[in-house]
Amino acid sequence: MPPLWQAGVVSSDAPPGATSPTPFDRARALRRMTDETFDVLVIGGGITGAGVALDAAARGLRTALVERHDFASGTSSASSKLVHGGIRYLQQGDVRLVYEALHERQRLLRNAPHLVQLLPFLIPLFGRDGVVGAGVARAYATALWLYDLTGGWRIGRWHRRVDREEVLAHFPTLRTDRLVAGFVYFDAQADDARLTLAVLRTAALDFGAAVANYAEVVSLRRDGDGMTTGATVRRCAPGESGEIQIRARVVVNATGVWSDDVRALDEGTHLRTTRPAKGVHVTVPASRLPADIAAVVPVAGDRRSIFIVPWPDGDDVYVGTTDTAWDGSLDEPACTPDDVAYLLGAINAVATVPLSSADVTGVWAGLRPLLAPPPSLSATQPATPASPPPPGGTRRPLASLARWRRQPGLSSEPGDRTADLSRRHRVLVSPSGVVTVTGGKLTTYRLMAEETVDVAVRRLGTLAPPGATHCPTRHLALHGAPPASARGKLAAPRKPTGTGPEPADAACTPDVHLDDTVRQALWARHGTETDAVLAPAIGHPELLQPIVPGLPYLRAEVLWAARHEMAVTVDDVLSRRTRATLRDSRAAAAAAGEVADLLAPIIGRPGGSLADDARAYAATVDEQLARAGLAPRAGVPEPSAIGTPEPDATGTPETTTPETTTPETGTFETGTPGTDATGVPETQQ
Repeated sequence: MPPLWQAGVVSSDAPPGATSPTPFDRARALRRMTDETFDVLVIGGGITGAGVALDAAARGLRTALVERHDFASGTSSASSKLVHGGIRYLQQGDVRLVYEALHERQRLLRNAPHLVQLLPFLIPLFGRDGVVGAGVARAYATALWLYDLTGGWRIGRWHRRVDREEVLAHFPTLRTDRLVAGFVYFDAQADDARLTLAVLRTAALDFGAAVANYAEVVSLRRDGDGMTTGATVRRCAPGESGEIQIRARVVVNATGVWSDDVRALDEGTHLRTTRPAKGVHVTVPASRLPADIAAVVPVAGDRRSIFIVPWPDGDDVYVGTTDTAWDGSLDEPACTPDDVAYLLGAINAVATVPLSSADVTGVWAGLRPLLAPPPSLSATQPATPASPPPPGGTRRPLASLARWRRQPGLSSEPGDRTADLSRRHRVLVSPSGVVTVTGGKLTTYRLMAEETVDVAVRRLGTLAPPGATHCPTRHLALHGAPPASARGKLAAPRKPTGTGPEPADAACTPDVHLDDTVRQALWARHGTETDAVLAPAIGHPELLQPIVPGLPYLRAEVLWAARHEMAVTVDDVLSRRTRATLRDSRAAAAAAGEVADLLAPIIGRPGGSLADDARAYAATVDEQLARAGLAPRAGVPEPSAIGTPEPDATGTPETTTPETTTPETGTFETGTPGTDATGVPETQQ
């Protein structure tokens, strides 16, 4: 007899009429997609598509969404995990983008306080003989005042200048030979994959949308007039086959860097409206790079900066991001040894404890869907009207902003670098009626969705339900958020002054005894559903053990992911329902077999199939490490042999790694041409 926590489970492929444990159920959604006619079909299960599905469903539109892999399996799980305005966009004169992003940041802090948290940022100032250059100091002060005035003030904190001692208190391994002072300003942080999942679950659980992962659009349906009326979708979960027909009055293409591929299905030609840009991040132990708040450091010899960001619930830190053009496979953006050396070299130029590749515990690479210049638009594909500009308009940069942009080492002229391309978005309509939304960034996903659904509602005309022209998502709490009366003021920063709700405000499951920090970490992932996540552990304390030693993810969360979050594979659990792959790849690969054992009685796949799944996941992790020039787990074959099942695929992680040469640090000269003197950051958004 199985343990009680396994009893009563239902296969994801259960026959019609079987009782589902949750409305967020893939088999039920696919049956609905076959049987019903929808107002809107969204293609793409990243943050943009999720936002479109929620906006449409909340307006009363019958909504379906399909994703060919797992939710957030592309860009939306590989960002810098920041919810921010983007100081560097002020440098480019795009005040409106910053205004919109800061407004959306505020909405996310209010609507999803369990997922989005205030995050302080440190900007160290360097100089000579204890004095920072007057131009550099003014440039920073101007940028940060503009940021606050453009909308940063809404977070309830203003930037401030801090002395050398406070800088070192936050970042103790920072080089002191030219450190003078610093600035602290405030933005926000979110787990991008879990935010995407929360948006999707809100659409499905609260507003009746039908959403399914592992459902690939292979063709579009047309009526006699050539207008798009739905899609043919292939079921592509492991072990599945077959196609379904989905009927929809409006089809929305929200596939990010893959949007041109979907447009090719519609228009018969592969347009180049996006320019993918690769961003890479690495995770290192906090013992090697201690920082209790985020920091922005310039890259010597480059015109950009990188972030150092503590993971909010552990003893590790991530560093990123690179920004390079990518012309390889959109499905496999690779982290290379050069990417790792670039990031570690930037850190080694400003820190006293040198990092090497042996310190890297996890890597991830993602692609930003940047708008290609010049835009490839046709007269039949007009963009939707732009949002109103901020008060005062954007006709001329402020004089101080113009002076800032003229600082040595900065360039406001567009160039060939992906860092210089716009982070704005665009909504288009094809001759057959397919609505495409592309570009943008994580922070502005809701605004992108609102503008996209506005277009869909106009296309529906009289078929749209009453009130569909009104967008309700501006003040719509996401699933798991506490009631409005319990939210109060914005949450304090997780570090160093707090980690979210007090224990009394978090879950209080009887008979489940957890350390307060563990419970708070659960709250930050699950919010008001934390009690439900922990319920199977009553009487089963083994479910309170971590999946991966040293990381804050519990075995009970694997069960929750399979039953309530549509996790289908081991990779879904370790890479997106939790972030174990990104934080400690080797240890996550070693835990793959245990995750497969927990999943097997719930998702209904044969045990051997899930064992193969665990081996494939571990092999993929090893291959990603090898491509980045990092040591794989102990006993793993050389890269040429990776991909074949090995008995050691779920063995213990390697504890020591070979010595590697520390990357060249170069010369760090504040305010010299060719160096990002003002440390203006950009992120993978």
